[in-house]
Amino acid sequence: MIWIYRLLYLPTLLLALPYYLCRMWRRGGYRKSFQHRFGRLEQLKPVPEGKVRFWLQAVSVGEVLAVGPLIEILRQDPSIEIVLTTTTSTGYAEARKRYTGKVLSLGIFPLDFWLFSRCAWKRVQPSAILLTEGELWPEHLHRAQRSQVPAFLINARLSDRSFNRYKKVTWLAARILQKFERIYAASILDQSRFRELGGSPDRVSLSGSIKFDVPVAARLATPDREALRHSLGFGPTDGPPPFVIVGASTWPGEEVALLETQRLLLEAGIDCRLLLVPRHAERGNELAQILGKQELPWIQLSTHAANKSQIAIYLADTTGELAQLMQAADLAFIGKSLPPHNGGQTPIEAAGLGLPLLMGPNMSNFKEVARSLIDAGAAQMVEDPNCLSKTVLQLQPDQPARDAMARAGTQWHAANRGSSQRIAASLQDHFRSLRRPDNEQNA
Repeated sequence: MIWIYRLLYLPTLLLALPYYLCRMWRRGGYRKSFQHRFGRLEQLKPVPEGKVRFWLQAVSVGEVLAVGPLIEILRQDPSIEIVLTTTTSTGYAEARKRYTGKVLSLGIFPLDFWLFSRCAWKRVQPSAILLTEGELWPEHLHRAQRSQVPAFLINARLSDRSFNRYKKVTWLAARILQKFERIYAASILDQSRFRELGGSPDRVSLSGSIKFDVPVAARLATPDREALRHSLGFGPTDGPPPFVIVGASTWPGEEVALLETQRLLLEAGIDCRLLLVPRHAERGNELAQILGKQELPWIQLSTHAANKSQIAIYLADTTGELAQLMQAADLAFIGKSLPPHNGGQTPIEAAGLGLPLLMGPNMSNFKEVARSLIDAGAAQMVEDPNCLSKTVLQLQPDQPARDAMARAGTQWHAANRGSSQRIAASLQDHFRSLRRPDNEQNA
């Protein structure tokens, strides 16, 4: 099977190249360590006697942040070395900022072609590979199997779309999943899906989502929150403090829906301010054109262009600002959830901050998370832009309802923590058992 994949890989890559070159040009930052994509990662010395070297792959910024607690736990074990790679330029920049000096080596994951993969494996020389979420790289996994290196899938999850695709080729999915020593499923639904696709029941365990373990800052005290709002241009004019909505990781069309919601609130006499944090920072200029066609004063973070001290809309078109900016908000809308988009962005951090949450009906990437948030009373679903506006108009004057949603969100978040510790303990136990003498294992 691997030879079929190898034969198809290059033609597929060439067909997709124009799209990826355009994306690289828009996002920027791809020149940094570009040779890593061809397998030329840092040349590491062989793994010292008595140590284990984990090659941990985290796709983009979200995964790079999510693996932080796991890295912190594992690096406390002197017998463990960690090599961290990521796929995107933004993920690599975030990894370098957060983990330089904390891991043995940092790099960009190579293209999954046999020449590049072989080169990378010779340089990294891992004792085990850790993939995240739904990453099933056939060449990478083949290298692991050929080298007799165990593979682990952490925070394993499958969206509706991915699951339905794999169901059409269950024989192929089963062959890939059987290459994993253990699959740590993020939810009960994910666990059942991986088992249905052919993952061995005794190797697919429920660990919970590691995203709950990402530290969430305590809610800012009122003076600090007011200072943050003032820095954004959201200071009060006359009357009560403004009502601030954050669009968290929004996609095209959702910003327009939030602008319409803001307009209706203003018409109702409510001082509403809008924080727009698009999922992809490179959409900043596109959104600036939309904002330039309306009359409310606004600012674009990447250019710091503002005409007035009092701002109605703040466009945060940079990476890594969402967690801090959400502290200024009264309510959050979770992006990529309104039609025609599907999948949804993670609502976990916003819930942990104690923000009442609204999300569209298309949260298939976080189906169980979204359902449990709604069941807990921490979130509400809005079917379309009109429903979004109506729901915000109902919630804005109802402070007790918003407070109840906030409390439910923080309690829900606290109850779901601990996955990173469970995964780390399982990994350590696995390699500890391999180091035990045979007579001790059989005792």
